[in-house]
Amino acid sequence: MKNTLFICSLLAAATAQAGSGPEFDAKHLSQDVKVLASDEFEGRGPNTAGETKTVAYLIEQFKAAGLQPAGDLLKGQKTQRSWTQDVPLGRFEIKGPVKLVVSDGNTRQELKQGDDMAVRAAMNGSHQVDFRNAPLVFVGYGVNAPERKWDDFKGFDLRGKLAVVLINDPDFETGVGDFGGKAMTYYGRWTYKYEEMARRGALGTIIVHETAPASYGWATVKNSNTNVMYDIVRKQPASAHAPMEAWIQRDLAVDLFKRGGQDFEALKKLAQTRAFKPVQLKGVNLSASYAVDAQTIVSKNVAGRMIGSTAPEQTVIYSAHWDHLGVGLPDAKGDKIYNGAVDNGTGIAALLELARAYGKAPAPQRSVVFLAVTAEEKGLLGSEYYAAYPLYPLAETAGVINMDALSPYGPARNFTISGSAKLDLLDQLIAKAKQMDMAYAPDPKPEAGHFFRSDHFPFAKRGVPAISFGSGDDWIDGGLAAGRKAEEDYNTNNYHQPSDEWSANWPFTGMAHDLGLLYGLGRDLADSNAWPNWAHDAEFRATRDASSARRK
Repeated sequence: MKNTLFICSLLAAATAQAGSGPEFDAKHLSQDVKVLASDEFEGRGPNTAGETKTVAYLIEQFKAAGLQPAGDLLKGQKTQRSWTQDVPLGRFEIKGPVKLVVSDGNTRQELKQGDDMAVRAAMNGSHQVDFRNAPLVFVGYGVNAPERKWDDFKGFDLRGKLAVVLINDPDFETGVGDFGGKAMTYYGRWTYKYEEMARRGALGTIIVHETAPASYGWATVKNSNTNVMYDIVRKQPASAHAPMEAWIQRDLAVDLFKRGGQDFEALKKLAQTRAFKPVQLKGVNLSASYAVDAQTIVSKNVAGRMIGSTAPEQTVIYSAHWDHLGVGLPDAKGDKIYNGAVDNGTGIAALLELARAYGKAPAPQRSVVFLAVTAEEKGLLGSEYYAAYPLYPLAETAGVINMDALSPYGPARNFTISGSAKLDLLDQLIAKAKQMDMAYAPDPKPEAGHFFRSDHFPFAKRGVPAISFGSGDDWIDGGLAAGRKAEEDYNTNNYHQPSDEWSANWPFTGMAHDLGLLYGLGRDLADSNAWPNWAHDAEFRATRDASSARRK
């Protein structure tokens, strides 16, 4: 989809920017990541000493860059703002041991938290999860999609039962079907599955982990789900969360199916069809007992702003999440600090370096907000809160450019975005990249559901044109082979693990190069009166169009 008028309206600004934009310092990028990913910052967990240090560092850097505070209005003030936006969150942590026992009528087996299952702290308001001999029911992919004439439940009553569900969509393995083939829909995301089972009154949801359809290994599942959990504060939390939310190792699930008289692979194939009906694993029950500490805390989004010269009420947003997993379970070396250098020290370093560039340049016509959000690792909660309670109206936000887990290596010939999307903002980014001899590479793994996994998504689902930029894999030094190997090594060995640490060997020259592209994209948009939109057949177009009167 090409919006010719939109692209042409920005061509003059794009030409002026090409080759004349600011230079970005790889040393600055390296230093910011080194500081933020140091052990001193304790993995940047929300509501920890690590958050306090991170927020202070971001404010210090935003001030030095010449930004204005862009957070909550100061008490009693109509225009003066703080540097932060309060983000109230529910905080949920398992206290003491997690006792899990599975029985099949003949034998009882104790399961290990983190090894056999990864059980999340209950977020339904319970302080104690305690049930005995709950039956296990396989519900396929757990999808109810009336527009696709798809119903995995067929009226089955899940109350008092544990729903065992597959990850991803019914057509992931075949590559063809009603759910976009390999490209994941929201029905394939684990968040949807937890929500749907809660809506149906299930006692719990147990997702079967398989590396390919999940797009990550068990280490990621374990580290992400046995840690402290967070959610936005809800009036009726039980409507969104069942008492138990968990993942289970595939091999263990296969064994439980067998003990219940079922063939896992055969049932999985059946679940890929409309004919599937829920199947109870005969005689197989699970008992669980664990305590949960539930409290409300307040975390912080950090926001700085370059005020527009002619249209200050209109906004362009650059965003990145400052948080990581904090302190958690130790790895084989005993390291328990999840430093989060790439994820997302790199995105925050990019945000800060862009802020410095804007601070040295003449004021743009529109305001530009630099937004560092909290609790991305807990479910995009900081960006969700901003999008629900925006500091600046979403109807007058021209676009959001998000940065998450960028490459700290050398420059690439291409770039990508998270997921697949059709919008003018991507068209403009592609046009800008061509001026820099860079090509667009569509998300190579649309089945991973990356579109739903970065902080642009809460804006997108509310209609705001939004993308999450991704570093390219066709490296100038080493080509596709080198780029893809580095990505695979990171995902396998470092993603969401304590080993995601800063390295003195990282040149950061690729990020410095790509920031010229992202600066040009945002600057062109900030210096124009154009309003990008979604494609006519995009699911977010109608929501954006509903606020069109605000952009006249």
